[in-house]
Amino acid sequence: MIRNLKDLADYLGLSPATVSRALNGYPEVNAKTRHRVLDAAKRLNYRPNLSAQRLATGRADAIGLLFGIADNMLDNPIVTDLLTGIAETAAERGMAIHLFPTKRGEERAACERIVSSGAVDALVLLSPILDRPDTADLAEIDFPVVCHGRPLLGQAVASMSVDNLGAFFKGTAHLTALGHRRIALLNGEEIYSYAVDRREGYVRALAEAGLAPGPDLMAQGPQTFAQGFAAARAMLASGARPTAFLCSSVLMATGAARAIAAAGLRVPGDISLMAHDDVIDALPSEIAAPGLTVLRSSVRLAGRRLADMAIERRQGTPAADLVEVWDVPLIEGRSTGPAPVDAGGDIG
Repeated sequence: MIRNLKDLADYLGLSPATVSRALNGYPEVNAKTRHRVLDAAKRLNYRPNLSAQRLATGRADAIGLLFGIADNMLDNPIVTDLLTGIAETAAERGMAIHLFPTKRGEERAACERIVSSGAVDALVLLSPILDRPDTADLAEIDFPVVCHGRPLLGQAVASMSVDNLGAFFKGTAHLTALGHRRIALLNGEEIYSYAVDRREGYVRALAEAGLAPGPDLMAQGPQTFAQGFAAARAMLASGARPTAFLCSSVLMATGAARAIAAAGLRVPGDISLMAHDDVIDALPSEIAAPGLTVLRSSVRLAGRRLADMAIERRQGTPAADLVEVWDVPLIEGRSTGPAPVDAGGDIG
C-alpha cells in the first residue's frame, strides 16, 4: 500500500528527493525518470501530502491576488472575468488562487503578511494599488510580483497591459475620419494609468485632426451604467451637443445609449457610439447597441496570461523579460457613422 512519498520511492527504487522533484517538475530530473514516477503515481493513485510537499519543495503552488476593497473591485464584471481567467490557468497548472482583500492604508502590511506566511508563490497586484504613490513601491518587493495594467509611476515590474493610448487614439481617429468634430470622451477615473492613457490617446487624435479638446466633452468616473447615463445626459442637454461618444466600458456605453434614446435621438443617425468592450461573457457589447463599434480586448485572456507570468516569475524569469502590451483592434459595427450634416464647429 502506497501511503506516502517514501513508500512510492521504495516501490520505484529511487530516493525520496528524486521522486519529489519528479512530481514537482524540477528540470534536473530526466524525462525518462519523471515519466516513470508520474506513471506510477497515477497507477497507484498516489496523492501527495500538500503540507509535506510544501516543506520539501519550498513551494505553495498558489497564486495570490491583492486588491483594495475601497475600489469595490468585486462589483466590477471586468474584475470577475479577470479572476476567471487567472483561475482557469491556475487550475490547468495544478495551482490554487488566494484572494487577499485589503483596506486602504493596509496594503503594505498585507503584503508583508502574505510573503512571510509562505501561502503563495507569487502575487498579482491590480494597478489601482500600484498607481498610488503611497503603495507604488510594492511592485519592487523581494518576491515574484506581476502587475495587471501599466504601472503609472514607471516601476520596474512584470506587467501585462493593453495599449490603451493607442486604442483610444485609434477610436478617436476613426470618428474624426467620419467627419465628427464634437467627440465626447466618457472615461474611467483618471487617477489610474489606463484612464490617463485613454485620455492621452483621445487628445492626440484630436490634435492630429486639428481639433482642441473641450472640457465640456470630457467626463471621468466609475465605469458604470449610472456614470455613463449621467455624463451623456448632461452633454446632450448642452447648447452644442456631441455627435459621438467614445466610452471607456460597455457599461458606460449602455448608460450613454439610454441617455441618447431619452433625448429622442438615434444611434448612429444622430449620435455615433463606440466603447472599449473587454469581451466580457456576462456583458456582451450588444446590450449597449446592436452592432456596437468596439475597441476589442479580452480581459479573461489577460487573466490567463497574468497567471502564466506569475508562474514564470516564480520559476526565476526576470521581471524585465515579462512586460507585455497587447494591441487593441477596432471592430467596426453599426453604431458609428458619418457625422450629421448639420453638425459643425470645432470640439473646443
